Amino acid sequence: MDCVRTVFGVVLSGFLLSGSVCGQTDGVRSRPVTVSEEAAEIHSSGMLFDGHNDLPWEIRDKGKSSFDQLDIGREQLSLHTDIPRLRRGGLKAQFWSVYVPAETAETGDALLQTMQQIDIVRAMLRRYPETFEQASTAADVERIVKAGRVASMMGVEGGYSIEEDLANLERLYAAGCRYMTLTHSKSLSWADSATDKPRHGGLTDFGREVVREMNRLGMLVDLSHVSVETMKQALAVTKAPVIFSHSSARAICDHPRNVPDDVLPLVRENGGVIMVNFYSSFIVPTAQLKQNREAAGTIYDVVDHIDYLAKHCGVKHVGIGSDYDGVPRLPDQLESVAAYPRITQLLLERGYDRAAIHAILGGNVLRVLREAESVSATLQAAAGKQ
Repeated sequence: MDCVRTVFGVVLSGFLLSGSVCGQTDGVRSRPVTVSEEAAEIHSSGMLFDGHNDLPWEIRDKGKSSFDQLDIGREQLSLHTDIPRLRRGGLKAQFWSVYVPAETAETGDALLQTMQQIDIVRAMLRRYPETFEQASTAADVERIVKAGRVASMMGVEGGYSIEEDLANLERLYAAGCRYMTLTHSKSLSWADSATDKPRHGGLTDFGREVVREMNRLGMLVDLSHVSVETMKQALAVTKAPVIFSHSSARAICDHPRNVPDDVLPLVRENGGVIMVNFYSSFIVPTAQLKQNREAAGTIYDVVDHIDYLAKHCGVKHVGIGSDYDGVPRLPDQLESVAAYPRITQLLLERGYDRAAIHAILGGNVLRVLREAESVSATLQAAAGKQ
């Protein structure tokens, strides 16, 4: 939630942060993207696994938590996401965010509201069983996708949801949550946020225990929204690969929500994945944002971030984390979940091969999920022998 409610192939170089990439003119970069038969086939044969979608909050906010009020079985133009468009977009798997506002840490009902968001996701799975099925493991994801349904996992967006109790991590894991973003917009009693004053210089001892417990459970540590020091300290503690479920490259867009260059080698060493966010304020080049804070950007800007991270972190460490239905402004030609194939088209045009595109679309995050499960099994087996 980022409105903050308030290669295996060839990676082309020649980045110019002024807005021209690989010699492309502004005219070329604004041209409509036409998806070729080759790109469509590559896209449909891969596994598009998006790291972050805030549809559950939109159902709560706009639909009174009811799919009778807001039926996503038909197009809903007040949303970025509905079933007809996600089918056109080729979505195969999704982490649905069970976001609740950071203020719930102060009102004392963060966990309760998070469980209510989980109930919305469960209601969606019951209402549209021909489209969605809950997945608990990487193997589940593959099985569900093979059956033609959208494999659905949940991600907790903000560590305040555990209310400073490690037992609540296990409760959320049991409910189907497979990642937790350590912070959201505000620093916690145990971790610093990217968009608030630092309170601890990163993680406290309890914060490190949270990371260790997530490793034990097999819950992915999500470092979107956290401060740079929290990123670095969590990467030093974790035994499993991490994700950034919806963050982009700070070298292109200098926003605190994005990942700086000095963290990229740590992510590569860790085996993690940075899943590129589509929100305009996180993808438009810094110089352009200084000129126009309302700049929406284009799909070309998003693919620039994918290019940059692939070049500087590695193709094995890049993914897609759109933040659909969690942001107020999206780039031109990425207006809804129907638009994903255009990204595949541009990656193909920039020299990425099938294997690289499939890795970026979802193969990388599926690998991370599988490795986190392996770490969990090892840790639990070692604990059982003690």
